[in-house]
Amino acid sequence: MTMSPAWTGYFTIVRKETVRIFRIWTQTILPSVMTQSLYLVIFGGLIGSRIGDVSGMNYASFLIPGLVMMAVIVNSFSNVASAFFGQKFMKSIEEILVSPMKPEAILAGYVSGGIVRGLVVGAAVFAISAFFTDVQVTHVFTLFYFLFATSLIFSLLGFLNAMFARKFDDVGIVPTFVLTPLTYLGGVFYSLEYLPPFWRTVSHFNPIVYMIDGFRFGFSGVAATSVTTSAVILAVVSMGLITVCLRLLKKGVGLRT
Repeated sequence: MTMSPAWTGYFTIVRKETVRIFRIWTQTILPSVMTQSLYLVIFGGLIGSRIGDVSGMNYASFLIPGLVMMAVIVNSFSNVASAFFGQKFMKSIEEILVSPMKPEAILAGYVSGGIVRGLVVGAAVFAISAFFTDVQVTHVFTLFYFLFATSLIFSLLGFLNAMFARKFDDVGIVPTFVLTPLTYLGGVFYSLEYLPPFWRTVSHFNPIVYMIDGFRFGFSGVAATSVTTSAVILAVVSMGLITVCLRLLKKGVGLRT
């Protein structure tokens, strides 16, 4: 049975992105694994032994969900942003736009590539963490839901960034000046319970707080926020971003001169 042009194009983009991820694994996978491993050694091993338990877990176990999500966020965003902008920069995106592929297939292809990289790097970080402490999972479905939803959202944001970017510097600005601060302030290294009331309230305006907290709930069964509310918000945000990306893609915003 012959596949439609849309499916053929979709699988072609996904295959190209997946092959690229593993072909240059020293740039796409290894850096995040090394960085998160250093965090585990320094914070989880050396400092964690002096901190004690956090939210009913030893500090290393508390740290792992946040580090996994940090890797997923950065890699999902960066993969789509760099890959799609690279096509724009080399003008090869014009060949895709004039092909029989529908905008839905183009968006799904690049976003799927970002999800693949995010999940692969997240799984690698999680595997490395087993060498530092015992990891237990209490809610498997919740864990995978927040992992996938977060990867999807930041892949879509990476696509938006690539559409509006005019030069390679525009692709690097968001991870450096937006994603990194929000992630570090999203409860990766600390529990919201330890913050003063004012800063605890401020933290609730950081969307990454809910992603990390929901994902951590999948491990420990303990959450500082409403997991159900967070899950619904992530679903709504995902659908909103998909709608926006498709509308901009159909209009050719940032793609046609």
